[in-house]
Amino acid sequence: MIIDGKKEAANLREEIKNEILEIKKRINKNPNLTVILIGDFTPSQIYVRNKEKNSKEVGITSNIIKYPKEVKEKEVLNKINELNNDKNISGILVQLPLPEQISKEKIINAIDPKKDVDGFNPINVGNLASGYKSIVPCTPLGCLLLIKKFEKNLSGKHAVIIGRSNLNGKPMAQLLLKENCTVTVVHSKTNNLQEECLKADILVAAVGVPNLVKKDWVKSSAIVIDVGINKVGDKIVGDVNFEEIKDNIKAITPVPGGVGPMTIACLLKNTLECFKAHQI
Repeated sequence: MIIDGKKEAANLREEIKNEILEIKKRINKNPNLTVILIGDFTPSQIYVRNKEKNSKEVGITSNIIKYPKEVKEKEVLNKINELNNDKNISGILVQLPLPEQISKEKIINAIDPKKDVDGFNPINVGNLASGYKSIVPCTPLGCLLLIKKFEKNLSGKHAVIIGRSNLNGKPMAQLLLKENCTVTVVHSKTNNLQEECLKADILVAAVGVPNLVKKDWVKSSAIVIDVGINKVGDKIVGDVNFEEIKDNIKAITPVPGGVGPMTIACLLKNTLECFKAHQI
């Protein structure tokens, strides 16, 4: 089965839209997402436009604050502080990557954890790792929702995650642990990578290597979630060799059209959750 991320994201957006309409009827307020965009990196501009479009469609007010690539770090930090203190702002997102003069760590740390819709602030990271309520990074949250649409009870499943990044690999591991999975995280230094992947009931590939996962890396009963987005010639491909694998496993997400749409839908979900927690 091919897991249709576009369809599931559309369903999630519809749920969010209906909930926002109900809230607005009661209190005449709606969530506000403010995005800071620095420089003119084309992929970032495309992502931000998509976020703005999707926000407006579900009833979230979207503001974009643009800075030139040369902006000083202090100016951005001051703006974040201003947004932190603005009661009308539900969520704050600083689009990555950042220019070299700006510390990603300082920017992430500066965002109020209660408005951190990306879930990257160390407070939210720590809460997730401890099993407490937290804002969950959008991509792993989207992955989990897609897995659970197909397999509701994950208890006892063996999940293998390829990649150990702070953005996806590590939070994905924490989410699957909370679902009572046995979790293995593999990476570039892992011995017998193929052998580890063959143990997976759930395989999440998030390493940025085109077509890394081949047919003989997965068992027929596996669910495969492909987070990779790689450009090969004029094509966008994932970390999984989709054409080779798709007919030989239980379920798989395509690239594009799989995890990507769910990531943006989960950003909207996080914005709504921040709004509900602190402005209702």
